[in-house]
Amino acid sequence: MVGSQDGVVLTSINNTPIYRNFVYNLPHNSKLKPLTKSKRKEGILTEVLFWKQVHKGKFHQIDFDRQRTIGNYIVDFYVKTLGLIVEIDGSSHDNKQEYDANRQAYLESLGLKIFRITNEDVKHNMKQVMLQLENFIVREYGKTTPADSHSKGGELVPNNSLSNFKNNNKSTPTGEVIPTHSLENVHQDHKNNIFTPIDILDYIYAVLHAPTYRTQYQEFLKIDFPRVPYPKEKKSFWKLVELGGILRQLHLLESPLINQFITKYPVDGHNKVTNIKYQDNSVYINETQYFKNVPLHTWNFFIGGYQPAQKWLKDRKNQQLEFEDIIHYQKIIVALTETAKIMQKIDLIKI
Repeated sequence: MVGSQDGVVLTSINNTPIYRNFVYNLPHNSKLKPLTKSKRKEGILTEVLFWKQVHKGKFHQIDFDRQRTIGNYIVDFYVKTLGLIVEIDGSSHDNKQEYDANRQAYLESLGLKIFRITNEDVKHNMKQVMLQLENFIVREYGKTTPADSHSKGGELVPNNSLSNFKNNNKSTPTGEVIPTHSLENVHQDHKNNIFTPIDILDYIYAVLHAPTYRTQYQEFLKIDFPRVPYPKEKKSFWKLVELGGILRQLHLLESPLINQFITKYPVDGHNKVTNIKYQDNSVYINETQYFKNVPLHTWNFFIGGYQPAQKWLKDRKNQQLEFEDIIHYQKIIVALTETAKIMQKIDLIKI
């Protein structure tokens, strides 16, 4: 009955492939079929609201079943391609802790995973519910790269062709080439003593983000291209490669860390950016709506000559934020917060 990740990509969430995970030979009590049908017809509000979010593949083309019988239990929603149960808990569960614990233990013993949400969250915070579901699926069923995609070395620049290198990688709006080779591959390659061009990029990226380096050569960096020191120790080089790779993925918003939000956006409203201010660890975009739990050092954090957390909102003054914008800003806050931590680690390494 254990789930099997057979290498087939079911969908992609936030640039992370989600792999199919069937759980075979689930027990089924056919006597519960009439009860299952009646529960579907009840039209419980929270179940209907959630169903509207996922029905007919609306949620990342993932197929959900409603009121599915598994063993002697009926679960609220089931994704057979993932072996995932979604349960909406209401007041009826308040005095059933022992029953719920036994039920969950049984379902998990079959190899199933369970994602729980509350009635209140479904009614009043559906956006956050769907975001949490995305994060859960990415964490449980996602991989940064398929297992068979490890680099064999050298394929990033076939025949030493710069044009091929650019074609096979991503470019930023300023024209900088950022290779798509993943951090997971970097780890694998250097463990196998394989050296690839992405390692050079990540080494340079780490050096240029070292606070001591930036302070020492501040005046020179304003007028000329940076001089990157040649690595003196193999161990230090690979440490910088690793940290530079983490930074690169953070800044491309491709790191798994990006989806581990540290902020909340708790108040509904028109989402229009009118009056930006930082107060009590919160970033207000108008008089009533705000991003909660934004660290002060993240709000004031500089990259180059500007403060991204502030500039992003100022660039959208008098505009209405869409759902994707709200999610994107929360990712920016994670990226900036983690960047500050990584830069301090880089500074501990002798360059």
